[in-house]
Amino acid sequence: QVQLVESGGGLVQAGGSLRLSCAASGRIFSINTMGWYRQAPGKQRELVATFTSGGSTIYANSVKGRFTISRDSAKNTVYLQMNSLKPEDTAVYYCKATITTSPGYFSQGYWGQGTQVTVSS
Repeated sequence: QVQLVESGGGLVQAGGSLRLSCAASGRIFSINTMGWYRQAPGKQRELVATFTSGGSTIYANSVKGRFTISRDSAKNTVYLQMNSLKPEDTAVYYCKATITTSPGYFSQGYWGQGTQVTVSS
């Protein structure tokens, strides 16, 4: 019913930049939260940046000042501009959204399939 499709990952040298996109489609009444998580090999999935239900943003300390989350509400799309990338940013980046599919329904969490970001030193 709901799909999240990420794009924009790839291989970049340290100090470079990438921009990730995540588009939500399907049966969407409202999007409550939408943001980015990442999972490096052997590590737990962690929050990178997200919009809260109130519209504010939360960033992981490790990316503050380097990453910027933005959105186009008309397109149900969220972006992650990643600058000054470091090798430790290497991970699979996942989009997550909590979405209400119909009025009166509870919101549910949805994940994208993930996109690989690799930063070489």
